[in-house]
Amino acid sequence: MEQINKRNELITQWVLEAGKTIKDSFEKSIQVEEKSNRNDLVTEMDKKTEEMLIKNIRQHFPDERIFAEESDNEEIKDLNGVVWIIDPIDGTLNFVKQQNDFAVMVAVYEDGIGQMAYIYNVMKDELYSAIKGQGASCNGQRIDTVQDLPLKDGLVAISSLLLSGKNEAVRQVARKSNGVRMIGSAGLETLYVSTGRLVAYIAASLAPWDIAAGKLIAEEVGLVYTQANGEKIDLLKKNPVVVATPAAHQEIIQHLTEKES
Repeated sequence: MEQINKRNELITQWVLEAGKTIKDSFEKSIQVEEKSNRNDLVTEMDKKTEEMLIKNIRQHFPDERIFAEESDNEEIKDLNGVVWIIDPIDGTLNFVKQQNDFAVMVAVYEDGIGQMAYIYNVMKDELYSAIKGQGASCNGQRIDTVQDLPLKDGLVAISSLLLSGKNEAVRQVARKSNGVRMIGSAGLETLYVSTGRLVAYIAASLAPWDIAAGKLIAEEVGLVYTQANGEKIDLLKKNPVVVATPAAHQEIIQHLTEKES
């Protein structure tokens, strides 16, 4: 337990420092590059933040592996042992266009199972964290287990890629909910479900670093986090994702799989 507490203190310090550095960057011009397309951006701050986190991890935990968004990750063929999964800025498009609604995300997995998770909503100065079996918190205050609301009684977040497509099952889910909201950050949308502001979040394709931290936080407050067909998340590849209250999750998976069959 002492080792967990020490590790928790270090990660908390690193994530908060990363957030401060990102905020400070608004005072100067930021270099932006496209990755796969004009909506898939990377900035010098993504790279600098990741480098800073990796340096700290390697200094304190040199024998542990790192799986990070802006790295090549060629050596990550499995999740055996301790693996750190990092998204230096989740919601880079928001960071560039709005200077809001983005997060620093760090998770620690051991043999494929989430042990510790951190999502820092930088502009709101809200640090959400979870330790497996100990629940989740925001700035040190415990988050209650979510109320198990059905789809009809809550809002849902749906990724723009899904809503702009022709998936009728997704549109049916949207119609059966109270309404649809979009934030543009997988981590923050997962937090909105984890704190009861949404009953579900549905995404077309999330990378491991989009998923890892939010998954543990969500599960610690009683949510269900799976692929869109109801199968377990595979953290070695991209996944179509549904994270929801148990009641809403069952309804959504039924809609999505019925339309596929």
